[in-house]
Amino acid sequence: MSTNITWHPGLTRTERESLRGQKGFTIWLTGLSASGKSTIAAALEQHLLHNNISAYRLDGDNVRFGLNKDLGFSEGDRNENIRRIAEVSKLFADSSTIAITSFISPYIADRTAARELHGEIPFVEVHVDIPVSVAEQRDPKGLYKKARAGEIKDFTGISAPYEAPENPEIRVQTDKVSVEEAVKIIVDHLQEKGLVKLEA
Repeated sequence: MSTNITWHPGLTRTERESLRGQKGFTIWLTGLSASGKSTIAAALEQHLLHNNISAYRLDGDNVRFGLNKDLGFSEGDRNENIRRIAEVSKLFADSSTIAITSFISPYIADRTAARELHGEIPFVEVHVDIPVSVAEQRDPKGLYKKARAGEIKDFTGISAPYEAPENPEIRVQTDKVSVEEAVKIIVDHLQEKGLVKLEA
């Protein structure tokens, strides 16, 4: 670890938000595989961008194959995966961009650490909630089937735990609402909290 580094102060987050005309914060989607996290995150990102609000989605497709390609799926690697994602999302949020993260992030301790890392930067936890039985019926990538067959070890919800959020800002039950409805639930919350302003 380098010790011969110095932090150089620059623009404050408040100055960036004033100049860019929007607030930066993190929306953290957590839930089982096949719960619909990535689909909702993509639709949410698109909706915000269409309303001229800068947002960027972080998920397995653009993180696991780049920044975190050296990590596996052991508990330690999962912890480090989430730690790095938290650091990156904080940087996006600090730049006055809305960071939308879409990861299983199964452990309460890791999500709590991600929230604490953000400090005064708003952190909106969204539990994309679905019964394991429904997720297993969907199984678009065949992962649950492989996990049941013992071909995938440490698979969340089957052979590894998923610790559901105790007090998320938002809970979306994707076996009961559509993607569009889920996005509306999230956006309505953001507007109520004064985090975004959408044109009428």
